[in-house]
Parts: sequence; structure tokens; C-alpha cells
Amino acid sequence: MIKTNRIESIDILRGLVMVIMALDHVRDYFHYGSFFSDPTNLETTTPFLFFTRFITHYCAPVFIFLAGTSAFLYGSNKTKPQVFKFLFTRGLWLIFLAFIVNNFVWKFDVTYSFVILQVIWAIGLCMVLLSFTIFLPIKALLITGIILIAGHNLLDGIVMQGSSFKSIVWYILHQQQFIQIGDTFFAFVYPIIPWFGLIIMGYGFGILYTKNFDASIRKKWLLTIGLSTTILFFIIRGINLYGDLVPWTIQNTTTKTILSFFNVTKYPPSLSYLLITIGPALLFLYGIESVKNKITDFLLVFGRVPLFYYFLHILVIHVLAIIGILIFGGNWRDMILTAEVFQNAKLINYGYSLLIVYLVWAGVIAFLYFPSKKYMVYKANNKDKWWLSYL
Repeated sequence: MIKTNRIESIDILRGLVMVIMALDHVRDYFHYGSFFSDPTNLETTTPFLFFTRFITHYCAPVFIFLAGTSAFLYGSNKTKPQVFKFLFTRGLWLIFLAFIVNNFVWKFDVTYSFVILQVIWAIGLCMVLLSFTIFLPIKALLITGIILIAGHNLLDGIVMQGSSFKSIVWYILHQQQFIQIGDTFFAFVYPIIPWFGLIIMGYGFGILYTKNFDASIRKKWLLTIGLSTTILFFIIRGINLYGDLVPWTIQNTTTKTILSFFNVTKYPPSLSYLLITIGPALLFLYGIESVKNKITDFLLVFGRVPLFYYFLHILVIHVLAIIGILIFGGNWRDMILTAEVFQNAKLINYGYSLLIVYLVWAGVIAFLYFPSKKYMVYKANNKDKWWLSYL
């Protein structure tokens, strides 16, 4: 493994969620009925399918949280104006990639008839906003982050309709919505208020990983915050009065009741959702800090080239889905995911078992390891190339 000044535990956690993320996206493209069904729908899901989806809930919040941490560490030896420039320009770059590259690799639709604003869009927009707030004191930032995360569910009752400017602004801020503007459909699936709160918290969290911060004290903070956050989830979710758009309910079986309890809202991410994902993630950082083995080395590869890996894994999964549909006699054009494909439910009977999903996932990860490692080494050996920090 190459020598680097990067903090390994952060990259290991990021690598782990990147690997898990691929499972969710393989499920999107390969599981039976995935294009038109919800794996967390208690009426139709199974415990195994629910778990397959739930475990991937950790990906977006951990990725966005650590984006804030990485921004803080990037700026630890730079001036505020330099950090502002980097965050602002990188954020705009990610927004561009979200519209143009991400929508293409997900759908292969050159007409862009259906534009989905997903996690890359959210990170980009949050980075642009963060670039203006880094001039505030850390305490003020942390208080702002806590207010946004803990208080945004108070806004759940505000619901907009239509495609007016006011409505679109609200969709960007807090309400998941699908609308049509002209001939193009837009899906606002990552409302940014809670995500911005999370990236702010991640930025402040970076203090624990500064060069002279005592490692033993850091571990105590990780354990304390991780346990407290996880316990707070069970308290708030148990009280069932606040913290999620959809309260849990007693079901006709104990298993379904448990699933209902953990069926937290991602779009936008509820307080409960963020507590149950970030809490265990911090506990993972606590446990992994001094661990060094072949598994952590494997995860490090993906954690150090996240953007490269993200676009490559979507491209590979989508191509494999086209190959699969050809092998089994389907129409490959249906896998060019235009708005018309969704409107006419052309893929409603398409898909494979969860076993196939897991096998494809394992194959995708094995395949992506080698180009990801090669790019990781290239980045480490060419730190003088400024443009590599944008890829």
C-alpha cells in the first residue's frame, strides 16, 4: 500500500459505504420490480429485502458527513479564501456533473427527458453553501447544523404543488417532488436543508482529526457521540411524536412491527434517519481506528477515489443490466431509461431474484477494485496536478 498522509479510518468508512452503495444500485437495476416498487413498503417487502435497502441507508449520510470532514481537513493548512474557492468551484463542478454526467450514466438517455437530482447534486449544492459559512466560528457552525438537522421536521407540514419558482425553491430545500417543466420531467429527491446541516456537522467534526489532536481523546469523543446519537434515535423513535415524516405503527406480526420502527424517511432525511445512520458510523470509526488488515486495505482503495468510483460503478452496473436483458431475450432499449419507459411501465415485469442481485454486486466490486486501485495510486503519485482534486 502506498504511503500517504490521509487519515485511514475516514477512508475505510467511506470505502465501506461506497461498497454498500453498489448493492443498492445493483438492486435498482436487477431486482424484480425494482423500478416500480418500494423495498421498504411493509405490504410487499420481505425482511431480507428490507434489510438490503436499510443497510444502504448509511451511504448518503456518511458520504455527505465525511465530505464536510474532508473539507475541514483540506483547509487545515490553507487560508479561508483558498478553502472558499475550492469548495465553491468543486460544488459547482459537482452540480454540473449531477446534471450532465450522472443523469446520462444512470439512464443513457441523450434527450435528458427525465432529470433526477440525486446525491451528487446535493453534495455540490451543500459545498457551495458551505463555502460561504466557513468564515463563521466553529461553534456557530455546529449550532446551525444541529438546528437544521433537529428542527427541519417541523417543516414537514409545508407542502407545495406545481412548477412555480416558489414551489421549485421549496422542492430544492425540503420537499421531495416530481414535476414536469416543458417536455422534461424533474425529480427533486435530495432536499438539502438536512443535508446541509449534516455537511456542516461533518465540517466541525474534522476538528477531531487535526494533526495535533490527541488520538485517545478523539476515541472517547467518537464513542460518546456515537453511543449518544444511537441511543437518542431509539428514544425519539420510541416516543413516536416527532423526528420522522411517517410514525411507526404496530403491525400484525412482530417482524413487521420491527420493520415499521426502522422504516425511517430518507427523502428528505428525517432526524431519526440521520441519528440511526450517523451514530453507528461514528462507532465504526471508533472501532476501526487502529485496525489494519487486508479488509481495511481493500476498503481504502474505494474510499480514496470516491467520485471516480461512483460514476464508474453506475456505468458498469447499467451496462451489465443491458447485457442481462439481452441474454434473457428482453428489449435492451427498455434499459435506456427515458421518461416514456417509466410512463408506460415497460420494466414492470423485469428483474431477477435477490440472490442474483448479491452475486452481481460481488462481481461488480471485484471488477471495480483494479481500476480504482490504479487510479488511487495515480492520484497519490501526482499530487501536483490540481485537477485531480476534482475527480
